[in-house]
Amino acid sequence: MAGHSHWAGIKHKKGRADKERSKIFSKLSREITVAAKLGDKDPDINPRLRTAIQAAKQANMPKENIFRAISKSETSDNKNYENLRYEGFGPFSSALIIETLTDNKNRSASSIRTVLQKNGGRLGETGSTSHMFKNYGIIHIERSKITEEEAFDVAINSGAKDCSLNDDFYEIITVKEDFYKVKTELEKKIDSFSYSAIEWRALNNLSLDKEKTKKILEIVNTLEDLDDVQKIFTNVNL
Repeated sequence: MAGHSHWAGIKHKKGRADKERSKIFSKLSREITVAAKLGDKDPDINPRLRTAIQAAKQANMPKENIFRAISKSETSDNKNYENLRYEGFGPFSSALIIETLTDNKNRSASSIRTVLQKNGGRLGETGSTSHMFKNYGIIHIERSKITEEEAFDVAINSGAKDCSLNDDFYEIITVKEDFYKVKTELEKKIDSFSYSAIEWRALNNLSLDKEKTKKILEIVNTLEDLDDVQKIFTNVNL
């Protein structure tokens, strides 16, 4: 019986992992499709598409999925998606910024509002929480790929705002508007990054106790389960 329980546990974990992977691939595919539709199909001359493909590869998305997502941008019946930002509040004075890629803004707003209201939060107006954050471009380079001197030198020459050394990687920060320009310059020196994206970073982080932090994580996970939601940012130290 113990063996059976162990087998059932493994199957349950695998099923959950497969579901998570499918959800991530779906969101990445949508971003690739939209990036390809709004720009060139060639990632070498479309930095948004190139970044989306890099993110997909980092998530171990199969090549055929990536090609399928690019091809989907050419179909005439493809839905028109738009990037929309929603701002809101969770419990314990927490602030949230929720980025979506949606073909139905009423559906997105309704589903996000429902999640927040069920968990002691509320959807706010545009600007209600974004003033608590700053929008940056973030690029991570593995320490093994470049020396410290080279990292700071390439960051300065590419027009980055800041560069810092962490345990395993260098973090290069750009203003949002310069993200793709700086990234393109860095790509002339570095063949790949461990991470690159545009993020909202809180000006002041909120530290909560373990139980309250767990509650915020649950809300974030529930929001991430929504098909339209691409990214979530909070001022809570998670």
